[in-house]
Amino acid sequence: MAHIMAVIGIGGNQGGRKNPSPENDTAALELKKRNEQLEKELKESKEREEDMKRKLQSACESLRVAEEAEEMLCCQLGDLEAETVEQARDYHGKVVLLTEQLQRAQTLLNKSGSSINIT
Repeated sequence: MAHIMAVIGIGGNQGGRKNPSPENDTAALELKKRNEQLEKELKESKEREEDMKRKLQSACESLRVAEEAEEMLCCQLGDLEAETVEQARDYHGKVVLLTEQLQRAQTLLNKSGSSINIT
């Protein structure tokens, strides 16, 4: 901070001259206050920046976890779809087999002269 004050001409004699006027003292105090205010704002800004970095890292981690979960769910869904297709094929095969058996039974009944009609 002393370096900044020296650069803007506060806290040291300028060119070896001292000007003790009240106006210069007031201006110097105002500059010092403004400098302290700016340093405080800078510190707060850096704190906000660090907080935002932490929040961003947390959001990135949450996104990574969500993406992994999505990938696992997609794999599970694919497995379930494959299982469903297999079960549907089995069911269809059973329906076809039962339909054929029913037709054979109907044919046998017709040949035996029975009047029972199964539909």
